[in-house]
Amino acid sequence: MKRIALVAALATALLSGVASIASAEEPRAGGTVNFVAPYGSSFSSLDIHASAQVQDEFWAKAIHRSLYHWNANENKPELSLATDVSVSDDKLTYTYKLRQDAFFHDGKQMTADDIIYSYTRIMDPAKPFPAAQYIRVIKGADEYNEGKAKEISGLKKIDDFTLEITLTGPINPGFQFMPNYTAIYPVGAAEKDGYFTQPVGLGPYKFSEYVPGSRLTVAKNDKYYEKGKPYADKVNIMIMEDAAARDVAFRSKEIDVSVLGPAQYVAYKADPELSKNIMEVAEVYTRYVGLSADFKPFQDKRVRQAINYAIDSDLIIKRLAKDKAYRASGWLPVSSPAYDKDAKPYPYDPEKAKALLAEAGYADGFEFELTATQNESWGLTIVEAIIPMLEKVGIKVKAKPVESSVLSEAVPAGDFQAFMWSSESGPDSLTALRCFYSKTPQSSCNYEKFNNAEYDKLFEAATNAKTEDEKNDLLRQANNLLQEEAPVWFFNYNKAVMAYQPWLHGVQPNAQEMAIQAYEELWVGDTAPAR
Repeated sequence: MKRIALVAALATALLSGVASIASAEEPRAGGTVNFVAPYGSSFSSLDIHASAQVQDEFWAKAIHRSLYHWNANENKPELSLATDVSVSDDKLTYTYKLRQDAFFHDGKQMTADDIIYSYTRIMDPAKPFPAAQYIRVIKGADEYNEGKAKEISGLKKIDDFTLEITLTGPINPGFQFMPNYTAIYPVGAAEKDGYFTQPVGLGPYKFSEYVPGSRLTVAKNDKYYEKGKPYADKVNIMIMEDAAARDVAFRSKEIDVSVLGPAQYVAYKADPELSKNIMEVAEVYTRYVGLSADFKPFQDKRVRQAINYAIDSDLIIKRLAKDKAYRASGWLPVSSPAYDKDAKPYPYDPEKAKALLAEAGYADGFEFELTATQNESWGLTIVEAIIPMLEKVGIKVKAKPVESSVLSEAVPAGDFQAFMWSSESGPDSLTALRCFYSKTPQSSCNYEKFNNAEYDKLFEAATNAKTEDEKNDLLRQANNLLQEEAPVWFFNYNKAVMAYQPWLHGVQPNAQEMAIQAYEELWVGDTAPAR
C-alpha cells in the first residue's frame, strides 16, 4: 500500500529525555500510570463519535481503537484493526483483511459489520457528528447523510473478516480512518442503555470508573490483540485543566506527566532536575481566531485582513507564549509537506489595518464578541492582549468567557461571532484543508463557513492529483489563497512540551498531539512511588 510520508520536520526539536524513549531496559509489567487530561474541567461525552473535543481523546485512546493508528515514532498511519490491505488500480477501492484476534471488552469478536455500523452511525442524517468530516470520503457517505440513500454504497462486506471501502478520490485513507473520533463500536452498541456510561471498545484498557470532574480509570485488557501489551495494570486519567494544579501535582509526584504552558515551560527548562525529562515536539495544531461569515463586517475580506494586520502576533508569542510557538503564515504548519517555506505571515501594520477598514466602510470601526476559554496558550489571556491592539484601529472586542466543553459545542453549531481555538492542521494536509472546502458542513469543521470558488477548484484538483508532488503543490496554492482570504486571524503553530517523571518509560514524540499517548506503550520503572 502506498503511504504518504511526512516531512522529517514533523517531530523535530526533541529535547533531553529522548534516551528514555528508546530505553535499553526491558518493559516492566504492572503498576499504575497517573496520566492527565489537561484541556478541560470535564469530559464532554463518553460517546467519542459525538465529540469535537481533544479532551475526550484521552479516555477514548485507552478504551477504543480505529481502523488505523498513528505511529508516533515513524510519523505515519498504520493498520490497526486489519492485517493487510490491497488497493485497486484506480486507487479508489481498498480491500481490508481484518484482524481475527480483536475482541471487544464484552467478549464479542470484531467483524466487518462493526466497522460498517460505526461509519454509518457517524454519518447519521439526524445527528451532525463531528467525525463525519473523516467518513465522508467514502463513496455514498454524503448521499446517506443527506437522506438520499439507505446505506453507504462505498462500504461492502465481502465476508466477516474482509471489508471493501471505495473512496470518492485517490487519497490515503490512513489519515481519515485513524482519528480516535472514528472509533469502532460493536453493532448496535449506541442504541443500548448504559453504553455511554460504561463504554465498551477494542482498546488496551477497559472502562472501570468515571468520577465526573475528577478522573476516569481504566483497567488492563488481558485479551488485547497486541500480545504482551499493555504493560501497566491501570491508568488513572486525571482531569486537570488548571496549570498551577498540574504543576503542584507533578512536583509532588502525584501524576506522571504534565503538559506545560508558557510560564511552566520557562520554569521547568531552568530547573536542573525537571529539565532532564522534558520533550518538545512541533505539533500539527494551528491556534487562531475564527470569524463568522454570518457576521456582516466579517463578510468583507478587507476587514478580515485588517484584523491580521492590527495584531502584533510576534510580540504576543514572545511575551505571553514565551516562544513556545511558531508564528503562523497560513493554516498548514511548518511540519506539513504542503507548507510553503517562502510564505510570509501578516506583518504588524496598524495603519494598513485602518486603511483597509476605511475602504470596507468601517472607518469608525465596529464591535464584535469573541468567545474563548481560560486556556493560557490560546484563550482569554491572548484575547486580553489583542483587545487593545484592535481598539487602536477602531475595532472593539467584547470577550465572552466559556468552559472548554461549551466552546466545543458552540463552535460546530455556529453560535459565535468570533471564537479562539486550537485546531488540528495535520498531519494530512488534504484533511486539514478540507475544513475550508465549501461542501464541508460547519458542524464538521468548516466553522467559518468559508466559501471560495477558486479555493474549491484547487482543493478538488488536489483530491484527484496523480502524484504526491502534484497534490502538495495544489494544496500549497490553496493554503496561500486561504491566507490571503483570511477567514481567521492566523496566530501560531503549537510547540508542544510535556514533562514526565523519571520512572515513566515509553513516552512517544507524538506530533499529532503530544499529550495523546498510546497508553499500551507506557510502563513504570521500579522507582515509581507506591500507588
